[in-house]
Amino acid sequence: MIAIEELKFDENGLIPAIVVDAITKEVLTLAYMNRESLAISMERGLTCFWSRSREEIWLKGETSGNYQHIVSITADCDNDALVVMVEKDGPACHTGTESCFTKPVYESDELHAFSLENLMQMLIGRKLEKKEGSYTTYLFEKGIDKILKKVGEESTEVIIAAKSDDKKETVYEIADLAYHIMVMMIEMGISLEDVHKELASRHVIDHKVKQEKMTS
Repeated sequence: MIAIEELKFDENGLIPAIVVDAITKEVLTLAYMNRESLAISMERGLTCFWSRSREEIWLKGETSGNYQHIVSITADCDNDALVVMVEKDGPACHTGTESCFTKPVYESDELHAFSLENLMQMLIGRKLEKKEGSYTTYLFEKGIDKILKKVGEESTEVIIAAKSDDKKETVYEIADLAYHIMVMMIEMGISLEDVHKELASRHVIDHKVKQEKMTS
């Protein structure tokens, strides 16, 4: 851990803070902190920034209720910029969008960003729009029994591939299983955040168990 005194603030006493969703890894906003707002952020566990337009400290969510709970703060190699990982209570942008970064400037024709969150949104779209010829839409139309049958089949395929010690095939089957599980999640109203929170709670329990074993 480095101290606040080791960070390099600019001539105005500010340091840029890139805020990132700890669950989806989406960049939410770019804001600025001074020493005081950074200290408040660390003390309260909530993002607190310096408003360059109003020239005052502001606690994110104080008026909107969209607080950002800090998971971690990390400085770059030069100690002159921060990445703040957060779990948010609501949209990050004052316009009401989840992120402030919503205006595409360039997108490669060959390379495409992938995330589980984006995949979930695509699957939700298939459930709502009922695209003709879509396998995903077909699953939603057939309902939970068909979806669960596919989850069971794909689970078996993973076991068979792993038992054969075929790494490539196992990865392929895991991807199939993950897809069908995500379809099941949407059908049941389960979000990635729900699973993330459950895994996070188990990590804390596991950490405590390890500590107890080390001290016993």
